[in-house]
Amino acid sequence: MSRDRSLDIAVTGLAARFPGATDLAEWWSALVAGRVLTRRHTRGELLDAGMPRSLLDDPDFVPVHGHLDDADRFENTLFRVSPREAEMMDPQHRLMLEVAWGALEDAGCRPGDTSVTGVFASASSSGYLRAMVAGGGLDPLTLEDALHGTEPDFMASLLSYKLGLTGPAVAVQTACSSSLVAVHLAVQALLNGDCDQALVVGAGIAHPQGGHLHVPGGIHSAAGACRPFDESADGVVAGSGVACVVLRRLDDALADGPEPYGVVLGTAINNDGASKAGYYAPSVDGQEAVIRAALAAADVDGGSLGYLEAHATGTRVGDPIEWTAASAALGGTGAGPGTIAVGALKANTGHLDNAAGVASLIKALLVVKEGVVPPVAGFTRLNPLLETEDSPLYVPAEAREWRGPLPRRAGISSFGVGGTNAHVVIEQAPPVRAAETGGEEESGRLFLLSAADPEALARSARRLGTHLRREEPALADAAFTLAAARAELPVRLAVAGRTGAEIAERLASGEGVVRDEVTTGGLPAPALFLFPGQGSQYPGMARPFAEALPGFEDALRDCLAAFDPATAGVVRRALLDETFPATELEATELAQPALFAVEYAASVALRALGVTPAAVAGHSLGEITAACVSGALDLADAARLVTVRGRAMADCPPGAMLAVGCDEASLRTLLAESGPELELAAHNAPESCVVAGTEDAVEAFRTRLGDGVPTKRLRTSHAFHSALVEPALAPLSAALAGITLRRPVLPFTANTTGELVPAGARITADRFVAQARGTVRFAEAMEALARRFPGAVAVEIGPGRVLSALAVAAGLTPVALSPARTARPGEEVLTALGTLWAKGLPLAPTALSGPGRRVHLPGYAFAGPRWTAPEARPREAALPEAAGRTPDTASVNGPLPDVPPAEEATAAEDPATVLAGLWADLLGHTGLSADADFFDLGGDSLATTHLARRIKVRLGVSVSLRDLLIGRTLGRQTEIVLGLLDRPVVRS
Repeated sequence: MSRDRSLDIAVTGLAARFPGATDLAEWWSALVAGRVLTRRHTRGELLDAGMPRSLLDDPDFVPVHGHLDDADRFENTLFRVSPREAEMMDPQHRLMLEVAWGALEDAGCRPGDTSVTGVFASASSSGYLRAMVAGGGLDPLTLEDALHGTEPDFMASLLSYKLGLTGPAVAVQTACSSSLVAVHLAVQALLNGDCDQALVVGAGIAHPQGGHLHVPGGIHSAAGACRPFDESADGVVAGSGVACVVLRRLDDALADGPEPYGVVLGTAINNDGASKAGYYAPSVDGQEAVIRAALAAADVDGGSLGYLEAHATGTRVGDPIEWTAASAALGGTGAGPGTIAVGALKANTGHLDNAAGVASLIKALLVVKEGVVPPVAGFTRLNPLLETEDSPLYVPAEAREWRGPLPRRAGISSFGVGGTNAHVVIEQAPPVRAAETGGEEESGRLFLLSAADPEALARSARRLGTHLRREEPALADAAFTLAAARAELPVRLAVAGRTGAEIAERLASGEGVVRDEVTTGGLPAPALFLFPGQGSQYPGMARPFAEALPGFEDALRDCLAAFDPATAGVVRRALLDETFPATELEATELAQPALFAVEYAASVALRALGVTPAAVAGHSLGEITAACVSGALDLADAARLVTVRGRAMADCPPGAMLAVGCDEASLRTLLAESGPELELAAHNAPESCVVAGTEDAVEAFRTRLGDGVPTKRLRTSHAFHSALVEPALAPLSAALAGITLRRPVLPFTANTTGELVPAGARITADRFVAQARGTVRFAEAMEALARRFPGAVAVEIGPGRVLSALAVAAGLTPVALSPARTARPGEEVLTALGTLWAKGLPLAPTALSGPGRRVHLPGYAFAGPRWTAPEARPREAALPEAAGRTPDTASVNGPLPDVPPAEEATAAEDPATVLAGLWADLLGHTGLSADADFFDLGGDSLATTHLARRIKVRLGVSVSLRDLLIGRTLGRQTEIVLGLLDRPVVRS
């Protein structure tokens, strides 16, 4: 009977920072290799970190920690955090923001998108805040800022605010089990409909990162190694880390998300209550119950599991209790002897405190995803205290392939100090469509990448290139994921290519990559559309747009429908067939309708992508396109006008045109000396003009100028904008008589004057007659646009880049949409679109990338500046050594508190009096009798650990924790101490 999967939850995104690894791939490799990732610090490192010399000199201090490199770095600019605010934030909160961002990207979700995303966050107590308070530099207002930047009450809401998330924001604090409890709460929120996506993030980062004090019988390792379930296990080692997962309902994730890492089948939480030895002690009953409850919620039995990621602190008491509880729960629900491999992440990284639960979940997800069971790092032989007979558990000493049942399932346990237990049951993700590998796409794809600063963009580009080479994702999926699942940040990059390897090579070399930076906080630069005139046409000139400009083919079809069928058919062939005879397309009656059609259709497509022009301009024939786009002409009238115009001009006497590289005044002097057969046809730029006339006159003029003035013959059959085209004016006037001219909704430039015709102006028919005959004042038009729209981006829409050079001369920033005839014309258009996006024009990235499926890609490459508040920096005067204070023991990943100020006991001081005073300090009771019971007075195992430490400090003897726990009365503990001091016991 199959399970009901309607309550299953997919894990769609992961991100983490763990000791000893730069990314999750490196971390997983280290786990599979069984590497220990904790680090033994040097004395110099610890002094630099601000740890007191007196602590480092203590023989019981163990300088080992799962050190998290660069824990003080933070990309504050990305999150709109000021430098001072960044200093005052706990490093845990900073890195929670970064891993949350990364996990959302990995889940194929753009931070701040419209889905209802909940946040369930947990962090360890703030050593950073304690450092600031201890330094004494916080005034009341600064203290308030410090509390908001470090206290756990504010972290979930801070994440929601900075990431634009609108679901529930909940801080979860149950000590070591916090982040796995958060997973349970997130699952419930998803099933209850409180959110559509949930972010679970946990952090445990010590400040400073150093080591611990070992107390005999305590939870910390004397050897500085965490060895869960091992015969040599002697306690835990702390570590620092931060981890995040993104959860969605499975059906939703399979519909449009990337391939899940795994599926959460069931979760459970409970508390031990009072049925245990003490508040800090674990409970077999509580742990067994929570595992059974999670299996029941998942609707699976223990026999279906092949792996258990245990809480596994490596303590002599905790490990046997956990082993017994798990064995009973799993064996009692169907697991056979020796069938479930046990994992213990703390053996690799140390105890990550509030991040431990979600870190263990990530490890277990990779186990069921990859089908590889890592060894327990450093494991030698099984702890003899473990009840192994008929236990379903075994400890792998080396990496091995999955041997358990299928589908691969695992359990994860996390138990908090005080007794809040959590267990999660997961399964490998169901199969999705077969992943496509990176083949070649004929028209290529556009990759868009952005960051908050150039350095971060360069790092992200390198990571993406490496991933494309190594993983070879489908090109369409990779391009779509970057467009759909990444924020649009100010520093941008775009590159087109046909294969992932080609994209990677271009990212590495910079060839074909466009880069730009968008001004933050302002409006995008205004866009101007420029439409070229006759002479730029070539067969197949619409092919690049058809291949790469979304919406172009539909727009072209609609445009051609406005022409008579015969004209539309030949125009379509000329535009899309590269083998169409060039000589036929040079004929004016075909060239002008063809240019209009490609320009108009491309402008419609570009506007549909989100680019709305502030104004439009056209050169010669291009002014007809500009007028149509501006709204002065409707499409049908414009099509009829360009058809009549082309035919009428084709019937004019032949002629020629010559581009001349000199200013207008000089050219007019030269023309005056050459006779009336030549005219100034166009003033294109300050040093660029065009003359027109008969073939003989133009050629004679060119010969006369020789090498003294740059010249170039234009590919035209007629002398446009000269007396030779006057026979066309009457047919044009007749055609315009039947056309209704409208007031434009966009400004456009007039060729005859170069002036900007404002939106709403009255347009008369004689304008389009005069512009066919008069001089084209395009230089003046560009100057008018530059004055009216400073900083504008001039988009040349049509074949070639002739007008782009003229825009540069006017001080505008040009982008030619199809700049050159290359072997890959579609890539030219993609690159131009990417250039517009990089400049900040509002193009929809997913429209540029084309369709695809979200896949896992490298996310933002964080490596921000280092931030430490002056108030938190080490100060010699504030160190315990200088204040006459001696460090005591500490929690797993917490502070190293001092004992109250006191002088060492003198030889004459009565040990019984000292011990009674220590009881009074720890419990708050005075006037105690010899039969006073430490635990009846409110003491517990942690207080007993403190007592043992203080006895050593005051009296110089080490008392085992076991002896103090057994000898619970003041009288018996006094006897133990006196015995160790070799002093006689005085009994009343």
